Amino acid sequence: MAILLIEHDAKILLAARGLSIPEGQAMRVEGSAAPEKPGPWVVKAQVPAGGRGKAGGIRLVENAAAVPETARELSMLRIGGFPVDVVRIEKAVDALAELFVGITIDAATGEAVLMASAAGGVEVEAAGDKLTTVHTQFDAAAMHGGMARLAAGLPAPASQAVAECGALLVDNLLALDATLIEINPLFLLADGSWVAGDARMDLDLNALPRQPDLERLIDTQKVIYADAAFKLTHGYDLVITDPGGAVGLVATGAGLSMQLLDEMTRRGLRPFNFCDIRSGMMRGDPSRLIENLRTLQQAPNLRCVLVNIFAGITELGEFAELLLQALDAVPELEQPMVVRLVGNGEAEADATLRASGRPGMMLERDLDRALQLIAEASNA
Repeated sequence: MAILLIEHDAKILLAARGLSIPEGQAMRVEGSAAPEKPGPWVVKAQVPAGGRGKAGGIRLVENAAAVPETARELSMLRIGGFPVDVVRIEKAVDALAELFVGITIDAATGEAVLMASAAGGVEVEAAGDKLTTVHTQFDAAAMHGGMARLAAGLPAPASQAVAECGALLVDNLLALDATLIEINPLFLLADGSWVAGDARMDLDLNALPRQPDLERLIDTQKVIYADAAFKLTHGYDLVITDPGGAVGLVATGAGLSMQLLDEMTRRGLRPFNFCDIRSGMMRGDPSRLIENLRTLQQAPNLRCVLVNIFAGITELGEFAELLLQALDAVPELEQPMVVRLVGNGEAEADATLRASGRPGMMLERDLDRALQLIAEASNA
């Protein structure tokens, strides 16, 4: 599981490791104040989501006195489903050009993917043949060599800026266990120097035991990084993928959960969450299920719940008992529930759940039929 940092945190982390960034600071909207220095300033919504520029979450203000009001205007937005409670106030940059440089990991091959373009900014996705990529082995020497080749193919003076910034990104991706770092735009200044206009960083949440500073960052900002803080506290993944979603998910296995989200989305449904509850780790304790159901119960548009457990280590007869205990502990959850339990002990689980007479519970082992029941309940 990856966690997307807000821009401010990504910039502060990278600036401590050599990245040049504009002068700026983060403020809570409710306590925002006018900067002491004159404008122009840029006021940026800080949410763990992309597309802030297109969503109106980045505003240029000429007068420093207008910063607090602009921050309050941004707080009226929801970007990627997230409220805007924090803004970054940043000195505007007079740039000669906007570039793009990034590095990520190809999950299928394990290779590093290096990216650069002399046409950065909000339309970089449409850069087409102006966006160049290089694939290398995932080691420092290969990645540094690939970034140097990538930069050499760009026109001067963009080439030097991408080479310098790209080398920093390689070092930081490796040092911080990041899965993606992008600088967009990378501002090229008239004197040939450069500064990071924006920074996106995805971190590998499973690597946090090796990154105590990042673990502390998440722990001190639990509101912003709620999903990551949840995993650190509870030991499993529950990620709200669509705050307005109608289908709650209780599932085990990250791959299976992603498959279910894809299948539901393909059918026009709106899943509320991703879930890998790791049922084999419950050991007779329903607390994970209780916490999961409580989270689903708080979803404002929840219409139904899909429980999908494919058991190997898990004994489904025991899981069925724990599910009933969890439902007793969360009586507010009254939406229909489709339960698909397949694998070790499924006959015993089926008998236990049928004997409970739980209202609104539908048992279905076939995935297509289970999803059809979810669609009917979601649209009822």
